[in-house]
Amino acid sequence: MYKYLLVISLLAGVLITAMLSGELSPNRVPGAAIAVNPGPLFHSHQFMADNCEACHTPVLGVDNTKCIECHANDRALLQREPTAFHGNIGHCVSCHKDHHGERFLPTKMNHFKLVEIGFHVSDSIHQDISLQALACDECHTKQSPHNGQFGRHCLACHNTEHWMVAHYRHPSPRSRDCSQCHTAPPCHFGAHFRVCTQVAGKPNAKVDSCYECHQTTAWNDIKGFGWYRSH
Repeated sequence: MYKYLLVISLLAGVLITAMLSGELSPNRVPGAAIAVNPGPLFHSHQFMADNCEACHTPVLGVDNTKCIECHANDRALLQREPTAFHGNIGHCVSCHKDHHGERFLPTKMNHFKLVEIGFHVSDSIHQDISLQALACDECHTKQSPHNGQFGRHCLACHNTEHWMVAHYRHPSPRSRDCSQCHTAPPCHFGAHFRVCTQVAGKPNAKVDSCYECHQTTAWNDIKGFGWYRSH
């Protein structure tokens, strides 16, 4: 291992010396400019544009410990449930890339990389790597409006680029089978529900008769009243 690093270090030294002498100037060697400066940094990293060592270690490349030095105390990241798992991740560059321009978002989620990391950690790298292996509800449980009604197979309807279901059309506004997909929120099982029914002009409405007050345009588009903000 040490011999390998020594050889790499010597080669790197020779290349750097040649570049400093002008023999391997980025302007004279095709592709060298990209190797020396692969592109602009993300706008939040621009302050390090002239300090490669802030992130990179010679020969080894990007050093994850340097990422952690800056981001380990990011409370906004570690206190949010969807991103709290970063506290146990030590290999940042598997998902987060830079040098793709100031407007590029290195925080954009790459679910496929998440699958690769999962298989690697579980020693199952020889299995077929597929997004179907994702356990979506491990991260998105509290974001799901389905309350477990449709199980854990989120990818049957959703994809990792857009949560909206492609080509989905709500059943007819005349449909009364709301409970097939919807469940009443907790506020509908207390005094608050009676206030809502008064607003809707349906004082005798029942919790399971959603269609008496609600419309398919949006849950707070109340029949005979319009948009209603309850909180």
